[in-house]
Amino acid sequence: MKTARLIRYGNLLLIAFAFCTFRYGFLELQAGLPLALNNLQFLLLTISAVCIGAGGFLINNIIDNDVEKKYGITEGMAYNLYMGLNIIGVGIGFYISNYIGTPSYTLIFILLSGTMYLYATSLKYTIVINNIIVSCIVAVSVVLIGVFNLYPSITPENKPYMATIFSIFLDYAAFAFIISFIREIIKNLRDTDKDYNNGINTLPIALGKSRIAKITVALTLIPVAMILYYIDAYFVNESGMLLYALLYVLIFVLGPLIYFMIKLWTAKATRDFDRLSLTLKVVLAFTALSIVVITFNIQNNA
Repeated sequence: MKTARLIRYGNLLLIAFAFCTFRYGFLELQAGLPLALNNLQFLLLTISAVCIGAGGFLINNIIDNDVEKKYGITEGMAYNLYMGLNIIGVGIGFYISNYIGTPSYTLIFILLSGTMYLYATSLKYTIVINNIIVSCIVAVSVVLIGVFNLYPSITPENKPYMATIFSIFLDYAAFAFIISFIREIIKNLRDTDKDYNNGINTLPIALGKSRIAKITVALTLIPVAMILYYIDAYFVNESGMLLYALLYVLIFVLGPLIYFMIKLWTAKATRDFDRLSLTLKVVLAFTALSIVVITFNIQNNA
């Protein structure tokens, strides 16, 4: 129960942590990189993302009739809080979009909020699609940092530099997508009996828990391969090996993934799957922090 609660509240902390890490541990440290948002606007962007994310988690619990048990409030109060969170999140998004001169970007915040609502009310009961939707939302959150900080400052002169920086966000977003997709399958494995009793079709129910567990182990080889590829492609350059970054990624990102794969083979109880889900959250947190370590290592090797 404690593990499940840590996972639930850790989601919002992870959003804020990732935003601040990429801004102050990466973008701020790039020489000559013009950023469209000042500290106040960036803080507002972070608050907007956290509010919309909190609203998404809340509506999901409302639909599952879990708000009184998890939050100690009535369903009516939960709906009011949900509306308030989304009004704040989208409202701030409208302000920031206008601030950077692209009011149409408000649609991004509306789509995020609307997608979370659709997921909670209908999409989460659609096999595979539900896993993809949640993973896409996580990936878009990473890209959002780059879009609002970089896009408005692009000029013909700095366009190649900006494209290189933005490509890093896309790489991290792709990694976050696959880790989140795997985590959603773990949640399906944890809730197999509950979903079956409620008439909800998920991958473990359609294909069997044992088979899906093995498939998930195989899927985990994708992020492992991504890590090994980037180590080979980027951690060795003309200045030498990025030793600190290499050790960090091997110990704090690749290590937990290998631990996850081993433990998944023997996972049976709910608490086992909760711990596996938490392990993937830890991987995401350390992955976000890796941008700081890599940036520090590059600058000190230059």
